[in-house]
Amino acid sequence: MERIELIAPCHFGMEAVLKREILDLGYDVSKVEDGKITFIGDMEAVCYANVFLRSAERILIKVGTVHAETFDELFEGTKALPWEQYIPENGRFWVAKATSIKSKLFSPSDIQSIMKKAMVERLKSLYHKEWFTEDGPSYPIRVAFMKDEAVIGLDTSGESLHKRGYRRLTSKAPITETLASALILFTPWKKDRILVDPFCGSGTFPIEAAMIAANIAPGMSRSFLAEQWSNLVPKKSWYNAMDEAQELVDDKIETDIQGYDIDPNVVKAARENARLAGVDHLIHFQQRPVSALNHPKKYGFVITNPPYGERIEEKANLPQLYREIGEAFQRLDCWSEYVITAYEDAEKYIGKKADKNRKIYNGMMKTYFYQFLGPRPPRQKEGK
Repeated sequence: MERIELIAPCHFGMEAVLKREILDLGYDVSKVEDGKITFIGDMEAVCYANVFLRSAERILIKVGTVHAETFDELFEGTKALPWEQYIPENGRFWVAKATSIKSKLFSPSDIQSIMKKAMVERLKSLYHKEWFTEDGPSYPIRVAFMKDEAVIGLDTSGESLHKRGYRRLTSKAPITETLASALILFTPWKKDRILVDPFCGSGTFPIEAAMIAANIAPGMSRSFLAEQWSNLVPKKSWYNAMDEAQELVDDKIETDIQGYDIDPNVVKAARENARLAGVDHLIHFQQRPVSALNHPKKYGFVITNPPYGERIEEKANLPQLYREIGEAFQRLDCWSEYVITAYEDAEKYIGKKADKNRKIYNGMMKTYFYQFLGPRPPRQKEGK
């Protein structure tokens, strides 16, 4: 198959995780930028990336790059790209999203309108048509301007890849599946280690951890927009990716993954989400406050997204809540704790400084990933 460039956006701060995932899939990374990785593959890579990558937000086929400081330059640059290689005569095409940073062209709606006109002009001359019915498969375009350089990609995923298909019920301020998965992969946690989320909400951290442990590909239970593109991606490639994903599943493993929440309705929703994900037998959910968090074993992991006062009336409760988190951490001898929160006084009330702290943007919200690192467990002696 012909080699193409693919773009995988991710959460700011999680680029290293996604890069490792792409390399593990066997593809060469050509560029690492804030919030996205560009890599080399083929049309089959479109299928494998969508099905297997846990921390990518979507997969784009890179159509080209255009330098544009004026709308005339944008029109001519867009028109010069080989759209006929991607969009058939009956294809429905539009610029679904435009972003602009430090560029002279900054109006998303104007960028979208100019680019659509340029694409139409190109395809009119090549297909010898004055009007396009656009009643076939969808081909949404995404463009990102940075310092007057526009990177233009064709979106193969459709709905964002964080929509795995299992989360029907959500708690307030849920963490996305892609970010939860990226944060777990960022830690040294492995499936034979204990993992507890004392603020599990709709269960995203425990469910993503269980899917990693059981080797369940994140895209196994959903569809992707590019499945309709018979002119670009062979059906056989989708079957190959899904078949391989199915063969790799090992849900007979034993795990110690636990999710707690103070709200019984939230715990019930988390159990249902885990059932839909096919991992309910790998997770123990329980109604329990963080003040009751304890575990008899050592060398476990806490990975959690506690409340951080989205509402003004909740902010007054945060100091006491984070003190309780700190007290729980003291009880968990030799554990490692990872906390993502937008609460800037988290360390102060937890009562200790994090060994590492990483700034991560969760959507437009600036959050901090505090890492309190415990000791490594002693090596098991051979024969045990």
